[in-house]
Amino acid sequence: MRRRLYTAENRKWWTLGAVAFGLFMIMLDNTVVNVAAPAIQRDLGVGLSELEWIVAGYALSFAALMLTGGKLADLMGRRRIFVLGIVIFTVSSLFCGMADSGNELIGWRIVQGVGAALMNPATLAIIAATFPPRERGTAIGIWAGVSALALAIGPLVGGLITEHASWNWVFLINVPVGILGIVASYLLIDESRDMSENQRLDLTGLVLSGAGLFSLTYALIEANTYGWTSTRILALFGAAAVLLVGFVVWELRTRFPMLDLTLFRNGTFAGANAVVLLVGFAMFGIFFYVSLYMQNILGFSAVQAGASFLPMTLLIIIGAPIAGRLSDRIGSRWLMTSGMTLLGIQLLYYSTLGTTAGFFNLLPGLLIGGLGMSLTMTPSAAAVIGSVPVDKAGVGSAVMNSMRQVGGSLGIAALGAILAHGVAGRTTPEAFVDGYSMALRVGAIVTLTGAVVAFATVRKVRHEGVVAAAEPA
Repeated sequence: MRRRLYTAENRKWWTLGAVAFGLFMIMLDNTVVNVAAPAIQRDLGVGLSELEWIVAGYALSFAALMLTGGKLADLMGRRRIFVLGIVIFTVSSLFCGMADSGNELIGWRIVQGVGAALMNPATLAIIAATFPPRERGTAIGIWAGVSALALAIGPLVGGLITEHASWNWVFLINVPVGILGIVASYLLIDESRDMSENQRLDLTGLVLSGAGLFSLTYALIEANTYGWTSTRILALFGAAAVLLVGFVVWELRTRFPMLDLTLFRNGTFAGANAVVLLVGFAMFGIFFYVSLYMQNILGFSAVQAGASFLPMTLLIIIGAPIAGRLSDRIGSRWLMTSGMTLLGIQLLYYSTLGTTAGFFNLLPGLLIGGLGMSLTMTPSAAAVIGSVPVDKAGVGSAVMNSMRQVGGSLGIAALGAILAHGVAGRTTPEAFVDGYSMALRVGAIVTLTGAVVAFATVRKVRHEGVVAAAEPA
C-alpha cells in the first residue's frame, strides 16, 4: 500500500517546508530589488541616495531587530511571532508595490525589514522545537541552503519580473505568497516557547543599537548631498559613535543583554563574525552596483543583468556545501582566507572595466567571486557555531545573521558615498565608471583586510554545536 504523503511521522518535514517557505521569501528580498533598481529610478524619479536607501533600509531594520525578534519568539511563542512577521512583511510588500514616490517606498521597505526580523530567528527556534537532535543538523543544513539559494537567485528573479511585468511586482508577488505562508503556518507548525523564567526584553539595547546604526548609515548615504564637513553629517557621525559605544557599555553591564558580548572574547568567534560582516559588505555592494553598471552603462536589459549573475550563483550553490565539508576536515581558516582574497581580486578586476565591456569581460569576475563566496560563507558559519558552547549556539547564529545584514547596509552606504564622490556632479557614463571603479577598489581593500582577519583569528574548532544551532537565541 502506498505510504500516505502526510503522516504524524513526517509532519516535522512539512513544518520545515513551511518555515523554509517564509525564509525564502524574506531572504530573496535582500537581492531581488537590485536588478529592478534602474526601473525604480526611472519610474519614481529618484537619485542614487534614494536607491541606496531602498536596499539599505531593508537590511538595516532587518539587522537592528533580529536579536529582539528571537527574544520575542521565545517569550510570546515562535509560531505567533513568525506569523506576525509574515503579516507585517506581506502588508508592507503590498504598499511597496503601490508606492508612487521614493520616500514612500523607502518607508515601507524599512517596515518590510521589521517583518523579516521577526520571521528569521523564529525559523531556527521552530526547527529546534520540532526536530530531535539526531535530525536537527540535516534540518539546519536545508535551512541554510534555502537562505543561500534565495540570496543567489534574487537578481535573476528580479530581472524576469521587472522585464516581463514591472518593478512593482517584485513586491506585489509577496502578497499571495505571504497569505499562503500564513495558512501553512497555522496548519503545519505547532506553537512552542521558552518556559524558563530568566527572560526579559533589552529595550535599551535595542534603541541604542538601532539608533546608532541608523545614524551611521544616514551619514554615509547623505554625506555627498549635505557635505562631509556639514554640521548635519558631523553630528550624525558623532551621534553614531556615542550611541554604539553606549550600546557596548550597556550590554556589558545589564543583567539580560540583547547581545552577549562575552562571546567575542573567543578570537575565532570574533574574527569569523568580522568576516561575515565584510562578506555582507562585499556581496550587497557587488549585486547592487554591478547591476546598475550593467544596465545604466553597458545597456543590459533587466533579464540580461539578472542572468549574468548565474555563473556566480551556480558556483555558490554548488561550492558552498563542498566548502562546508572541507571545513570539517581542515578547518575554516584557510578556506575563509582564500575566499576573501578571491573576492578582493574580483573587485579589483571589475574596477578596471570601462564603458564598453560585455558579458565575457564580466564572466571571469563572476567566476572568481562565486568561488570566493563559496569558500567564505559556509566555513565562516561553521567557525561561528563551532566556537561557542552548545547552549549559546542560537545566540551565535543570531549574531552571525545580524552581522551579515549590518555589513550589507553599510556596504551599500559606504560604497555609494565613494561612488557619488567620484562622480562629483557629472552625468556622463565615464563619470559613473570613475566613481564606480573607486568604490570597487575600496571594497577590494576591505575584503583583503577580511582575508588578513580570517588568517590571524580563525582557528580549527570542533563543531558539536552545529546540531544545536537552533536553540533559542
